[in-house]
Amino acid sequence: MKLGPPILSVCLAVFGVANLIGSTSPLAAQESDKTVELLQQLLRFDTSNPPGRTLEEVTYLKKVFDDAGIDNEIIKTPKDGVAHFIARLKGDGSKKPVLLAAHSDVVPVERHTWSVDPFAGEIKDGYVLGRGAMDFKGGQAVFVQALLQLKKSGVALSRDVIFLAEADEEAGDYGTDWLAKNHWDKIDAEFVLNEGGWIFQDKKGVTRQVNITTRDKIYAGLRLKVTGTPTHSSRPQPDSAVGKLSRALAKLSVWDTEPTLTGQTRAYFQALASSATGQMKRDLETLASSSDASALKKAGKRVSATGDYPLLWHALMRNTVATTIIKAGVKENVIPGTAEAYVNVRLVPGSTPWDVRSQVEKAIADPAIKISVDTTLSEADAKAYYKKRTEAQASPTDTPLFKALETAGKKTWPEATVVSALFEAGTDASAWRDRGIPTYGIYPYPLDNETLERMHGNDERIAVKSLKEGTAFIYDTLVGVAAK
Repeated sequence: MKLGPPILSVCLAVFGVANLIGSTSPLAAQESDKTVELLQQLLRFDTSNPPGRTLEEVTYLKKVFDDAGIDNEIIKTPKDGVAHFIARLKGDGSKKPVLLAAHSDVVPVERHTWSVDPFAGEIKDGYVLGRGAMDFKGGQAVFVQALLQLKKSGVALSRDVIFLAEADEEAGDYGTDWLAKNHWDKIDAEFVLNEGGWIFQDKKGVTRQVNITTRDKIYAGLRLKVTGTPTHSSRPQPDSAVGKLSRALAKLSVWDTEPTLTGQTRAYFQALASSATGQMKRDLETLASSSDASALKKAGKRVSATGDYPLLWHALMRNTVATTIIKAGVKENVIPGTAEAYVNVRLVPGSTPWDVRSQVEKAIADPAIKISVDTTLSEADAKAYYKKRTEAQASPTDTPLFKALETAGKKTWPEATVVSALFEAGTDASAWRDRGIPTYGIYPYPLDNETLERMHGNDERIAVKSLKEGTAFIYDTLVGVAAK
């Protein structure tokens, strides 16, 4: 696996784009304000997946690009209301395109738990709130506005810049894999920028680190199933299926996997250590270099408890398990005979779902709980799939796109370091990575830990200030990678 160095220093002379970026006029304030307005409009389209209907939103985007004079099209899928949108700002064709991908669908909401309407695009206390504000309609708005400004600037381009608003990223059968299978010529590129890496602020609001992800953790799942005696609810049974499953999940909720570090994640923690102090610095250095399981466990526990981004750092240092679905019962006065749970697993490359299954079986220590790897494939095919995923190479850090991101990141946030990183979740980048196309991930705006932890949760938000900074960052990245 080809890995980037732990801290990727910026050398403008080497990258050859600094003079061009430096001479480019700063993004006008009114242009970055349009990013906020665009995001508000996008949030007003309910694209919750399921069902993931994106057609109305991409029809709106089509008008935006039509008004700007940029070629574009809507690609409908076989599923009603589910559609992709592609726009292409033409260059002279001397180099292959760069593609910006930003999904239109969002996860569902529990409306009663929000303090605002999740589909109103409300601004409150300096933040835009709404489902998708951070994941990933905020990214859509930043990418679109940066591309519109690139068109308006008249900068001569050596390559096309493609913008893709894709469907079915959160769930479904008609996402980027379907698009690649049926319309590859429209999304083929030299490299791709997708969602992924985080831009971190410290507790004083200073941006300290720009993470560019070069690969994702591997998605997997476990099914837990137990049987018991079904009967009338007036006569509770000691071998209740619900009772057994509840006890098993209670054990799982307080259990944790051991730290599992790779070369990439060790380099990442070393980068964090360079700006840390005291015990935190020592613990991060332990995660970066130690092979002692006990020392890693203790250091990991302290980092997860006291770090600026505790849940993220906890996830990056290990395989994670999270119970997400529980099913039991057919009627309120019937004790059910079966109970099931789905446990979502995110694997560090090198681990398998069968490894985690064995660990979960040991943690639960109840043979009545039957645990299986969740897959529709045969065991042989499933093992081949996970072997392929874990052997996949991280995208290289020496491409023009990565270097442009690095240079623009340092220009926008001078006190930040730029690092390559593993994404703790998953994206739809496999459509390109599986074809050998370098694909990078960025959430193109600085955020604090509270904003990060609202992702897929209540009152999802992104700061107005961060949207403006992110637009300037992506605009400079596009100039760096695409200008003549």
